Amino acid sequence: MSRDPTATNSNRRVLTASLVGTAVEFYDFYIYATAASLVFGPLFFPSKSASLQLMASYASLGVAFLARPLGAAVFGHFGDRIGRKSTLVASLMLMGGSTLAIAFLPTYAMAGWLAPTLLCLLRFGQGFGLGGEWGGAALLAVENAPPGWKARFGMFPQLGAPVGFIAANGLFLLLGLALTPEQFQAWGWRLPFLGSAALVAVGLWVRLKLTETPAFAAAIAHEPPPAVPLGELLRDHWKATLCGTLATICCFAVYYLMTAFALGYGVTTLGYGRTAMLGVQLGAILFMAAGIVAAGYWADAANPRRVLMAGCAMTVAVGALLPVMMGAGSLPPIFAFLSLGLLVMGFVYGPLGAFLPDLFPARVRYTGASAAFNLGGILGGGLAPMIAQALADKGGLVPVGIYLAVAAAVSFVGLLALKPRQ
Repeated sequence: MSRDPTATNSNRRVLTASLVGTAVEFYDFYIYATAASLVFGPLFFPSKSASLQLMASYASLGVAFLARPLGAAVFGHFGDRIGRKSTLVASLMLMGGSTLAIAFLPTYAMAGWLAPTLLCLLRFGQGFGLGGEWGGAALLAVENAPPGWKARFGMFPQLGAPVGFIAANGLFLLLGLALTPEQFQAWGWRLPFLGSAALVAVGLWVRLKLTETPAFAAAIAHEPPPAVPLGELLRDHWKATLCGTLATICCFAVYYLMTAFALGYGVTTLGYGRTAMLGVQLGAILFMAAGIVAAGYWADAANPRRVLMAGCAMTVAVGALLPVMMGAGSLPPIFAFLSLGLLVMGFVYGPLGAFLPDLFPARVRYTGASAAFNLGGILGGGLAPMIAQALADKGGLVPVGIYLAVAAAVSFVGLLALKPRQ
């Protein structure tokens, strides 16, 4: 191709909107995951056992995964009926509003059980908003992609994940350096949630300038949109939805074990400082971004399904290395392991932006891609940190590595069973 299509003004606007929007959404999602690993246990779930506090905090993290398929169904319904643009704006506002409200929550010491109840309710709102976010952002990118560029366009919303993570953990790291542990525990943890308001404003400003995607415009010009997209999806495309769901399990398991579980385990069980572990993860997440980019180019040269299957095979090797490197007793091998795990994460996550939308026709594509992605989130990530912590408490890190390998095998089977639509 003589000219890079990402250089045109309209495509730059689309790719920026898909990247910035998902970065904001994932920032909101990740600051909760980080706070759940560091402070939400003692603040909202008091217990004599630090491990039980952490597991309760991780359980609240899983509430969002239950909400995400509901958000996928609702936002997918409107995304397939009225368009991608307005639906993406609504999902961003819901996610941002829920995140901002967490900054003002009372703790358990202030309000008793009302505090964790409100926390879980707002976590539900975060998950509901994110349930409609990813599918719309992926469609925004790939439905504007020229021939032969779907995976490289589809990798831009995926890059929002490491960008959001860097912003979230980077801010927590700075707060850890600037504040005493007592200040951070008392009020410092609220600042990243307050900061979400400014980021949401940027995301809205970018997205309000967009137009509808060519694929959606062509679909509604050809025939009326489905009255109930979810019903049509379950009736005519259930196999694609099931296999797409299985295909996403691995990426969620890898991510939440490399981030939320590793952070909580490193601080609570291994005894490393919070700032040290955040610094290690902040460096390692750059390898995830590199993996996403490499996977995007490879997927356009081959196909997304092949790259995802290779990533699943690599994840099994990561699971085998987990007990050796995470339990090595020093930070350098932990950093090397997390870097490797998040690099592999790029290969099981990056191509999903092109793979999942291609499983469904345009008229139910928003609903289908969102449903598969978010149902996979429940199975792969919703309870992953809590399960991993329980396994580690009972049997050490070997069962955690096996758990990760099993997740990879399940996704490999899902990919093996189904090819994308041609």
